[in-house]
Amino acid sequence: MTGSRSGRWTSWVLATVLAGGMLGWIAVPALLIQPFKAQTPFAVALSYELRRTAPVVTLIGAALLLLVLGGLAWPRPRWWQWVPLVLLAAIGGVSTWFARQNHFEWMFHPLRDPTYAPASLARFVDDRDMVTAVEIGGDAVAWPVRQMAYHHVVNTTVGDIPIVDTY
Repeated sequence: MTGSRSGRWTSWVLATVLAGGMLGWIAVPALLIQPFKAQTPFAVALSYELRRTAPVVTLIGAALLLLVLGGLAWPRPRWWQWVPLVLLAAIGGVSTWFARQNHFEWMFHPLRDPTYAPASLARFVDDRDMVTAVEIGGDAVAWPVRQMAYHHVVNTTVGDIPIVDTY
């Protein structure tokens, strides 16, 4: 009986470590790469590597987690044990789903089809604001850097030429 309890305890710890590891694998890049926050070369490299491997790692982790949780669910657990079983399964499922999303697109919203006004009418732009500017064929446009810091990308046409401006 002691071996059985020990084995179940080990399974609970393993399930918790698997679910926590999967969550950490997908959370670290989201926490390291954020708008308006400086990134180090190491943080960028680590985030890229975790994002690149996350789909495979979380799929393997989900399969192992399901096996461990299935073992814990058989024979029938007590009613109160269903709560951590379902919670661990949910953490594993959400981590596996999130690994296949591009959350960076959620943080950086490209500005599509911007509207323009003469500089004299753009009251939200201060004379001291830094801008990114493009001039093509006598057609000139500018975007305040503080707006670009949120969007990071503008898709537009300048002088009948489609362009992408980034900051």
